[in-house]
Amino acid sequence: MGFEILGVVDLRHGLAVRARGGRRDSYAPIGSIAGKSIATGDATALARQYVDRFGISSLYVADLDAIEQRVRQHAVIRTIASIGVPVWLDAGVAVLEDTRQALECGAARVIIGLETMASFRALESIVKDVGHERVVFSLDLRHGQPIAATSELTNATPEDLLARAADAGVTAAIVLDLGRVGAGCGFDLPLVSRLRAATSAVRLYAGGGVRSIDDLRHARSAGCDGVLIASALLDGHITEQEVHLHVA
Repeated sequence: MGFEILGVVDLRHGLAVRARGGRRDSYAPIGSIAGKSIATGDATALARQYVDRFGISSLYVADLDAIEQRVRQHAVIRTIASIGVPVWLDAGVAVLEDTRQALECGAARVIIGLETMASFRALESIVKDVGHERVVFSLDLRHGQPIAATSELTNATPEDLLARAADAGVTAAIVLDLGRVGAGCGFDLPLVSRLRAATSAVRLYAGGGVRSIDDLRHARSAGCDGVLIASALLDGHITEQEVHLHVA
């Protein structure tokens, strides 16, 4: 596999919204992408723009309703999955049954986020049940600090958390800093480099902060195998031509 670019679709109250800084109650529905209007909040239209216009071959979908323990957006996710490209789904998965529901909605890979994960033992059980190729661990951070339900995990270092995920059988992980999402401040490249040095057994993806195509080049140089992008595409800071050239 080469370097991957995933277009991000964040769902809140069933609508595609623009994420900024992890402050989810302030996320507003999306009405355009790089100057082209779509029906406000139409998640499927946004996903099609990523795929048809930018040539993006995988989508990252975050069901914030599920993560915030509201009604899961199964119908919307199925429609997005019907476009025909792999969907990586973050839907607040904590246990095995959640994983199976996500796969039944058409997800190709299920994100197990540190923010909602029950434990590394639960992660290991999920990997064993559905296979490592269908599970991605999300190292959820805010300004470099882990976001987790227990102090044991919150107080661990990102390097230790990634190592434990690898020990649980995970072979792909996302470094997702919510404080950088939509901020246009770039990736935390020193952290990415440390994580890459800590383990070579995990494909590493970065999310939060893309400003331009240069950030993709820098992420690749730091050891990333791919990136998640939303704002830079929505604002036209990364063009269709740049995406096509970068993934060629």
